[in-house]
Amino acid sequence: MFAVMKTGGKQYKVQAGDVLRVEKLAAEAGDKIQFNDVLMVGSTLGTPLVAGAGVQAEVIDQIKGEKLIHFVKRRRKHGSQRKKGHRQQLTLLRITDILEKGADKSGVKAAIGAGSVTAEAASAAKPAKKAAPKKAEAKTEAKAEEKKAAPKKAAKSDGDDLKELSGVGPALEKKLHEAGVTTFAQIAAWTDADIAEMDEKLSFKGRIEREGWVEQAKKLAK
Repeated sequence: MFAVMKTGGKQYKVQAGDVLRVEKLAAEAGDKIQFNDVLMVGSTLGTPLVAGAGVQAEVIDQIKGEKLIHFVKRRRKHGSQRKKGHRQQLTLLRITDILEKGADKSGVKAAIGAGSVTAEAASAAKPAKKAAPKKAEAKTEAKAEEKKAAPKKAAKSDGDDLKELSGVGPALEKKLHEAGVTTFAQIAAWTDADIAEMDEKLSFKGRIEREGWVEQAKKLAK
């Protein structure tokens, strides 16, 4: 008896004892798997699948196909060309049995991988897939809490918006905060020595005098 099954977007006509290569499946050598997407069994034609039918197989090995050469040459673009090889990953298996009925109760795990899987196999895989999003959601929530915590810390300090100074953006404001400068009054009280120290410490390269921060700070501090 023969059957026509589908896996990896391809159809195969098989019978017990056949050895064939299919698109890589999630299985190891020695595993017994079952293909549930059966289009035809003997003279029974599916619509599109034969209900309760299945094809069981034993995985022999995970292999690679023959090397395929992909060559691309572009015209009128300085004659550029590219050549690369590729070996498709395949699963070598042996057909052990063809079931006309009762495949859904056989207890053999469904073939999962590049081929199509049944609704039962997909539902069985869902719990494992849901675990990753939960971890991702937990990380996202943790990051959101960190972002919320940052503004609260800034709000607690009685500092001024130093970005009102000419040439001061978020990056320079952050440098000033790290140096302990948070108010216009502090900048307004800077001496020449303080300006030179800050200029060297924060690598402002003369920006303080050039932009006139001290005079601006005196006006803003009022």
